[in-house]
Amino acid sequence: MAPTDPKQAASAGGFFASIASTFSNFGTSVHKSVKGSTEQEGLEVINPDGGTDDAVEEAQKGRWKQEDRDGYWKMMQKYIGSDITSMVTLPVVIFEPMTMLQKMAELMEYSHLLDEADRCEDPHLRLVYASSFFISVYFAFQRTWKPFNPILGETYEMVNHGGISFIAEQVSHHPPMSAAHAENDHFTYDITSKLKTKFLGNSVDVYPVGRTRVTLKGHGDVLELVPPPTKVNNLIFGRTWVDSPGEMVLSNLTTGDKVVLYFQPCGWFGAGRYEVDGYVYNAADEPQILMTGKWNKAMSYQPCDSEGEPLPSTQMKEVWRVADVPEGDKYQYTYFAHKINSFDTAPKQLLASDSRLRPDRYALEKGDLSKSGSEKSSLEERQRAEKRTREAKGEQFIPKWFDFNGEVTTTPWGDLEVYDYNGKYTEQREIVKNNDSIHEVDIQSIEFNPWQYGSVAEE
Repeated sequence: MAPTDPKQAASAGGFFASIASTFSNFGTSVHKSVKGSTEQEGLEVINPDGGTDDAVEEAQKGRWKQEDRDGYWKMMQKYIGSDITSMVTLPVVIFEPMTMLQKMAELMEYSHLLDEADRCEDPHLRLVYASSFFISVYFAFQRTWKPFNPILGETYEMVNHGGISFIAEQVSHHPPMSAAHAENDHFTYDITSKLKTKFLGNSVDVYPVGRTRVTLKGHGDVLELVPPPTKVNNLIFGRTWVDSPGEMVLSNLTTGDKVVLYFQPCGWFGAGRYEVDGYVYNAADEPQILMTGKWNKAMSYQPCDSEGEPLPSTQMKEVWRVADVPEGDKYQYTYFAHKINSFDTAPKQLLASDSRLRPDRYALEKGDLSKSGSEKSSLEERQRAEKRTREAKGEQFIPKWFDFNGEVTTTPWGDLEVYDYNGKYTEQREIVKNNDSIHEVDIQSIEFNPWQYGSVAEE
């Protein structure tokens, strides 16, 4: 096994949760045209299992009714080749009862891997654990439901998991941008994320324009993530599924070591789907540890020589495995995803801007699609009204928990304005924690309120 060429690695910034935005969870191997109508002639429908004779049958699969499929296909054709990150309004039938900010928190399911990385004295083994942490999130990203786009000023808080305090905030509406900060005794996690997309008809390419950094507190290592782009297949016709072929690079900016992992593209008859392999390199670009596995199951590692061959008398050792998941869950949620979506992970005195309190999300969770759709439209109109109010006052939106640091970093897919956590949320949580006069309230009775101008947005 030859080592992966580190020079082929991408050089983008943070990614996780950006993929969870506008088209990340809609849901290549075989290309086959769908026959039957002029509008659909030549449309690619890709079977993730790699069949060659079933394009028409595959096209009928998915959540769309045939008449809805055809109508939506006609409407969407004018967007082919465009960036549609914030251009298209979509029906709630394809949504899951979760927002993008909650998806950002979902990365924390296997945060114990970062705890283990911080405990490691071996700097190369630290990267094994840390890169496995970033691989683990792809299991959740195979879900084929779209999360709600956050309202400007919306937040999501999480406690009661791994000693972590997590806060995310929607810091920009156009372009859609989110920032998040997580911290416990072992690490800090910071991300600024936005997307660039290219709509291709029945699929969309998602380019991560963002920056993700993890600091391991015990060693002071600063790790920066460079993920591969993602392709979402069969948006309208067929079974929707996600593929992320390419290289993921996790660099230790402190030591110069790095991990380069290659995500195999899904080939004919599903060959290579889910497979990931690569190496941990030292600062001299020499392989130290080989890694292999599947992003939907498990990752393992083994020490290797400078040629990338396993060292004698060593064995492959598993570092991460997907936890048990509920059977037959409507949204393919893990147990942790349900925990994220519940009030069990909410802190005392939850912010009124929290995603859990969104009436459209809550209505969808209860199975009321009609109410969810009307509530979603109402929230979007209030957001537009607040924008008009703000512009009339000559003011700009100012995030509460994150500050634009003045840095504009360049990525292969565009420039990114970087937002830093300002520490104010930590201060507020300490005040609430130490204030005995603050009593528990019925969280579900709190009205969702991310608005900068409060009731003014309703005018």
